[in-house]
Amino acid sequence: MVAPPIHSDAERIAELEQRVAEAKGSADNSWMLMSSALVLLMTGPGLALFYGGLVRKKNVLATMMQSFAMMCLVTIMWGVFGYSLAFGQGNSFIGGFDHLFLRGVGGEPNPDYSATLPHQTFMIYQLMFAIITPALITGAFAERMKFKAMLLFMALWTVVVYSPMAHMVWGKGGLLNAALGGPIPTLDFAGGTVVHVTSGVSALVCALYLGKRIGYPTESVPPHSVVLSFIGASLLWVGWFGFNAGSALSAGSLATSAFVATHFAAASAAAGWSLAEWKRGGRPSALGAISGAVAGLVAITPASGFVKPMPALLIGFIAGIACYFMVAKVKARFGYDDSLDAFGVHGAGGTIGAILTGVFAVSAVNPILKDANGNVMASGLIEGNAHQLLNQLAGVAIAWILGIAGTLAILFVVDKLVGLRVSSEHEIQGLDLSQHGEEGYNWETS
Repeated sequence: MVAPPIHSDAERIAELEQRVAEAKGSADNSWMLMSSALVLLMTGPGLALFYGGLVRKKNVLATMMQSFAMMCLVTIMWGVFGYSLAFGQGNSFIGGFDHLFLRGVGGEPNPDYSATLPHQTFMIYQLMFAIITPALITGAFAERMKFKAMLLFMALWTVVVYSPMAHMVWGKGGLLNAALGGPIPTLDFAGGTVVHVTSGVSALVCALYLGKRIGYPTESVPPHSVVLSFIGASLLWVGWFGFNAGSALSAGSLATSAFVATHFAAASAAAGWSLAEWKRGGRPSALGAISGAVAGLVAITPASGFVKPMPALLIGFIAGIACYFMVAKVKARFGYDDSLDAFGVHGAGGTIGAILTGVFAVSAVNPILKDANGNVMASGLIEGNAHQLLNQLAGVAIAWILGIAGTLAILFVVDKLVGLRVSSEHEIQGLDLSQHGEEGYNWETS
């Protein structure tokens, strides 16, 4: 009988550590694949239903189709070159071409981004962000842009605006990357600047460039189904846990902290919007409550991995009230037709959240900022780091400038090539029939 091999204590410890590392990697990968699915849920059905319910019934399919189209178009672009431009090795402003056609993106981790996740998992998770960001813009020009113009605009926008901003904030060597030592470290945990400021500001530019819908604002254009929007907003709330908590890139305490902050901010923002609406209009609406929740989710996105629960409540409450006044008063005052309030919620909410991140971020939640010697630094203003607030303002300013300049240039090009806006006849008929040859409903509905 052969005696079993005798392992030294060092060998046993090494074997145990390896098993622990394998278990952690498996847990992290499971959480991130689930988070990827949750973020995709945010676009379809979440955003598709939310936006689809807010338009008139003659445009419901066309509006939902725009979100669905992004799930297809951006995926193809991301696999061919988009991921490489955002996360490949490049310069301070844009990635390179080392991951074209997903070359080198396989089952082994990329240590620049995660020590435990397969590179392919990280890639697919980031794809879901790239999908929903341009989809958010569609709310600004709902009911009046040609489908082919929308496709061309979104393809160019993803390259010109999204990829550079994602690289600057999250990519290795990025100008604003706080985790990897960028020269202007900006705290953006899950996409306040990358996703919401860029899309929201671009949405405003689109609304101004295309002009108002026929009859706006003299004719009433109420949502055809707040029920659909209610379901969509609820799905967005659930999916947002993948958006924010998933940005921890691991199944640990930081993901829990971001999950809690996300939920608290959404609840307080819904309360803030509803209270403001109640005071001004005499009663709170279901549409106002769900819009407020989305505003809170937007605002907490950059801060979710840096703040404690009580500041998250405050950020959400501030965003709920501020976004309500952007939608109810500022839009009316200036008269622009941001159809589904993409700028009022995402542009304003993202800007507010990014700035307040610089106020309430604490190193106890996420010790991301370090000095030249590797020592943990204070994160935000309440910890005594006033300079971080300046960095946040710089990040917001860059997102605004890139969004405005890039969107204007793309709109001009697309307008010259294929034309942006449907004809008056097609707009009156509705985009469901004029752009897709079908109707969302075959029965009378309010």
